[in-house]
Amino acid sequence: MGASIADNDLDDDADFSETHDINVTPFIDVILVLLIIFMVAAPLSTVDLPIDLPTSSSTPQKKPDKPTYVSIKPDLTLAIGENPVKRTELIGSLNGMADMSKDKYVFLRADRAVPYGELMGVMEILRAGGYSRVKLVALEAAPAAAGPSQGAPQP
Repeated sequence: MGASIADNDLDDDADFSETHDINVTPFIDVILVLLIIFMVAAPLSTVDLPIDLPTSSSTPQKKPDKPTYVSIKPDLTLAIGENPVKRTELIGSLNGMADMSKDKYVFLRADRAVPYGELMGVMEILRAGGYSRVKLVALEAAPAAAGPSQGAPQP
């Protein structure tokens, strides 16, 4: 609640009349602090392994709240999220995660330079460990432009 000094000198009791305006300065301070917290926390919630993913023109799928990413780096090392893991310890690490079950999807990210045989080897390790629900991750590509086969005149 605020007070203001009245402009007229007719009544001494009206010198400090109440004003009914909301002081928005504390609200702006809180919003700015929340904005800074969000700006700092948002980049931390993504996976930042430098992997050159291939592109795909398929329809993007809805991503779950807390996806589990298994990544194959260009040097053929594995990582769960951003934590490096050995091939022999992959299933044990997935089993040891608190929020992971064999019914949830495992998102497999592989660099473009990874040979197909290595990708299939990691998928086989996951399948042998009981993780049969695997989704492959790719970057979204722009739809292909209309080619000559779609009615464009040929010279």
